[in-house]
Amino acid sequence: MEGPIAVTCYGRLKGMQANGVNIWRGIPFAAPPVGELRFRAPQPPEPWSSVRDALEFGPVSHQPPDTRGTRFGGSKPQHSEDCLYLNIWSPRAGGEGLPVMVWIHGGTFVTGAGSQPMFDGASLAARGKVIVVSINYRLGPFGFLHLSPLGEGYASNQGLLDQIAALKWVQQNIAAFGGDPKHVTVFGESAGSMSIAALLAMPAAKGLFSGAIMQSGTSQTLQPQQAEGIAAGLLDELGISPGGGDTSLLISLPAEKIMEAAERMTFKLSGGSLSMFYQPVIDHDTLPEDPAKAVSGGSASGIPLLIGTNRDEGNLFFREGSNAAGFEQSLKALEMMMGRGNLSEIARHYPTSWQGQADILTDLYFWSNAVSFAERQWAHAPVWMYRFDWTVQGHPLLGKAVHGAEIVYAFNNLSNLKRLGLEIKPSMKRLAEAMQGAWIAFAHRGDPGTLGLPWPQYSPKDRATLIFDEDTRIVHDPEPEKRKRLIRYVGTSL
Repeated sequence: MEGPIAVTCYGRLKGMQANGVNIWRGIPFAAPPVGELRFRAPQPPEPWSSVRDALEFGPVSHQPPDTRGTRFGGSKPQHSEDCLYLNIWSPRAGGEGLPVMVWIHGGTFVTGAGSQPMFDGASLAARGKVIVVSINYRLGPFGFLHLSPLGEGYASNQGLLDQIAALKWVQQNIAAFGGDPKHVTVFGESAGSMSIAALLAMPAAKGLFSGAIMQSGTSQTLQPQQAEGIAAGLLDELGISPGGGDTSLLISLPAEKIMEAAERMTFKLSGGSLSMFYQPVIDHDTLPEDPAKAVSGGSASGIPLLIGTNRDEGNLFFREGSNAAGFEQSLKALEMMMGRGNLSEIARHYPTSWQGQADILTDLYFWSNAVSFAERQWAHAPVWMYRFDWTVQGHPLLGKAVHGAEIVYAFNNLSNLKRLGLEIKPSMKRLAEAMQGAWIAFAHRGDPGTLGLPWPQYSPKDRATLIFDEDTRIVHDPEPEKRKRLIRYVGTSL
């Protein structure tokens, strides 16, 4: 059957139809960042003259292997520097001028892609009458190596610039798919949510979206000196001297050699502890100010924000029987990740066990950071806060509300849980319908409240927080004493 045709600024695209949804996959939103374009800001794609098939997902950014086979549902996508592609789901009977939801995937800035099965946008598009877009961006050393100090056109925050290029493509072309370019919501989880925090502060992203949903991640940046040290370490592994050496090797070396060097450097610097050496960096030309500070100053004025975390975020990274580092080593790694100095005083409130490591990561890195970010945006636009508490009793992973557990509920892609040995029960379907419904309402109205799930705004006065659980409910200021104890480590409290 002939697929739907969309006419973009660059040429015509033929998609496919399935279950009442039009789907286009593997759409190039920028030129392949290869050869002379490696480590540079993304450039526009080349136009094409004939109808281009958009039936298969594009390659994904180079990343560590998916050893558990869960990231891509058991499939093995092509890994390539030529990875700047996006995917679109549009309701067949949706009409024109529909809200747009652009998903930015997570993966600690080193793994993932918009083509992962759990990010399939068909359910959101069909139920919500929205256009769903998922994007790739450069990861690891190709996307987050601080190279602008080298000059010669080298960039920093390349992965964030890729995201901006994708959002600009949406502005130029989404009307051809039924979307309204003035009504774009960005949503993302973990590194995707941290990316959104950065986009809220980046001058080049201003005006590209009108709402933001941040799941389990807020402001996370490296200072220039830290990032320069990481870049110097990788260059040293590659045999390149940053001080006057032959940087042309950065262009000519095989991508696999760069990935191997990055793996060696990461282990040398982290010793196997939880780390994030590739992430946004404060950079004059791209991200001139820490996102939390910028948002406090009104950089995201007028952009409604839906933000939240999961109750047991840290239990994805620390579990009984896992090969975790010792408590002191993990604490030093957290100090480095947060850039907040000595955390020994706050650590006194946690047991020096794997569970203590999980809890301090949950409370300090995820939850209190989200509270602080919500406070910073509250004076400039409406804010809503949630916490995801849902668990599956007795399950080895989802017996806790771990990091990332909410994603399949927001997308209502519960079939992905079957890979974890789960039977999809009516209570899980109800939760997915409630959560997805709130995300859809936010995309349409900038307010996640629905008739079945009223949701008051968050404010420092009563701190209304929606708890997604068997009994979904509003709780005002959950765990206030812990919040007061933690908030001074991550920023000002109102």
